[in-house]
Amino acid sequence: MNFELTNEQIQDYRENGFLILNNFLNSQELEFWNIAIQKALLERNGRKFIHSEIKTGQDDGINKEATYFGNVFDQIINLWQSNEDVKSIITDKRIGKMASQLMQTDAVRIWHDQSLVKQPWANPTAWHVDTPFWSFNNREALSIWVALEDVTVDNGCMYFMPGSHQHTKLEEPGISTNIGDIFKKYPDYKFKKPVKAELKAGSCTFHNGLTLHAAGANMTNGTRRAMTCVYMPHDVTFNGTQNILSDEQITNLNIGDYLNDENQNPIIYSKAWE
Repeated sequence: MNFELTNEQIQDYRENGFLILNNFLNSQELEFWNIAIQKALLERNGRKFIHSEIKTGQDDGINKEATYFGNVFDQIINLWQSNEDVKSIITDKRIGKMASQLMQTDAVRIWHDQSLVKQPWANPTAWHVDTPFWSFNNREALSIWVALEDVTVDNGCMYFMPGSHQHTKLEEPGISTNIGDIFKKYPDYKFKKPVKAELKAGSCTFHNGLTLHAAGANMTNGTRRAMTCVYMPHDVTFNGTQNILSDEQITNLNIGDYLNDENQNPIIYSKAWE
C-alpha cells in the first residue's frame, strides 16, 4: 500500500480539498479488496443498511427522487460491520494515519463506508458536498474513494472544484437531478474549471466533505466500481441528523453527544499509538 504522504501532498490537499493518489494498492491488495467486497455485497443481497431491510435503489428518505437516484449508483453502506475481511480493509491504521495527516487531527474514527457501483448507462452524480448530510458538523471530515476497476471519463469519473472546501457551508444544499443546481448557492464556482479524476484500478482519491464534487454518467456497457469510506476526527458531536444511524441509535443520542460508540464509530488510528 502506498500510504506514505509527502509534506507537499498534504499541503496540496489542505489547499485544494482533494488529493489524487495513483497506485495506492498493489495488484495483490487490489485483488484482496475486490474479492472481499464482492463477497460482502453478495452476503448483504442488496440490503443497503445492515439495520434495515431497505434495498439499494429504494427511497431511503435521503434521496427525494428515488427513480432518478436509483440509477445513479448502487450504494451499500457499512460493509465493514458485516464482513471481517472488509473490516480489516476499512479499519487499516495506515489509512487512518493518512486521514489523520490530511485532517490534521490526533485520532480518527469511521463514520461509514460504502460500496458505490455505477451500473451500465447510469445517470451522472450532480455537483454536491457531503458533510451537510452527515450527523455531525465538522469542516475536516473526509472520504477515501478507491477505484476497484479503471475509472474514466466514459464510465463516470469524479470531478473536483479546487479550493471549494474553504467556502462551502455546513447547511445542506441538497442534491439535485440537475447536475449544476448547487451553483445557485455557490455561483462563483459556476465559472471555475474542475479537475477530473481518471483513475487506474487500485488508485484512490481523498476529498474533504465540503469540497464540491460530481461524477459523470456511465456511458459504457460495463460497471464503474469503487469502495469508499468517510473518516472523521475522534471528537465530533451529534448534530441531530439521522443520516445512516438506526432509529435505536438516534433514540439514545442527544445533540452535543460525542459520536464515540466503538461498535459504530471505532477509532482506527491515534497518534498516541506511536
